[in-house]
Amino acid sequence: MSVDLEIATHTPAGIPAARPPLHSGDRLTRVEFARRYGLHPDIKKAELIDGVVYVASPVRHRQHGKIHLLLATWLGVYGASTPGVDGSDNATVRLDFENEHQPDALLRLEPHHGGRSRVTGDDYIEGPPDLIVEIAASSAAYDLHDKKRVYARVGVREYLVAQAYEQRVDWWELREGVFTPLPLEADGTLRSRVFPGLWLDPAALWAGDAAALLATLQRGLADPTHAAFVERLRTSAGEQE
Repeated sequence: MSVDLEIATHTPAGIPAARPPLHSGDRLTRVEFARRYGLHPDIKKAELIDGVVYVASPVRHRQHGKIHLLLATWLGVYGASTPGVDGSDNATVRLDFENEHQPDALLRLEPHHGGRSRVTGDDYIEGPPDLIVEIAASSAAYDLHDKKRVYARVGVREYLVAQAYEQRVDWWELREGVFTPLPLEADGTLRSRVFPGLWLDPAALWAGDAAALLATLQRGLADPTHAAFVERLRTSAGEQE
C-alpha cells in the first residue's frame, strides 16, 4: 500500500522529526493508520482490524506462498471466465473507520451487478467484497476470529480460510448476519453460492496439484448454473446501458 503524504521533516525547533512507529497492537483510526503505513515502506503488509494494528510476519513458502499462488490462480481463471466479476490479490480494502484490511485474495461484483464494494478514485477498494480468501497458518490465527467477526458485521457475503497447519478449508456464507459453513459435496468439493461454478477441491489444494484443482473448476464452469449466472450478469449490464 502506498499513500502520498506531505510531512514536515523538522520540528519547529529545527530538530529532525522521528517517523511515528507502526507496531502490532497499536490502536489507531483508519486515517492515522494509513498515514503511518505510508511512512514505513519497509513494512510490506499491515492491517487495521477494529482499530488495532496487525503487522504481518515473514511469509513461508509451503505454509503460505504456494497455497496463495494456487488459490489466486483458481480465482483468476474463474474471473476470466465470468464477465462482470473483478478480483484482486493483496489489495487494500477499506471497510469502515476502524478497518483497513489486505486480504490474500478476493472476488467482487461491480455495483451495477449488485456488489457492495467500489474502487475509489485513489484506486483502493471500499466496502465489503463478495468473497474474501485468506491463508492462515493455523486455526489460532486472527483470520478465523477477529477478521471473521468484522467480515460478518460489514456484510462480506462469503469468506474462505485455508488453514495450512491443519490442512483444512473453511468456507462460510453470510446468512442473516451470521457466517454459516458451506457443505462439503458428495464428490469432495466446496461450491460457492455467490459465484456459481466456483468449485474447490480441497484435497487437490493440499496436494499442491494445480491441474486437479483447475480440472474441478472447469467442471464447475461447465455446470449450467455458471452459464445462467453469466447470463444474469450480462442482462444486468445491459439494463445499465
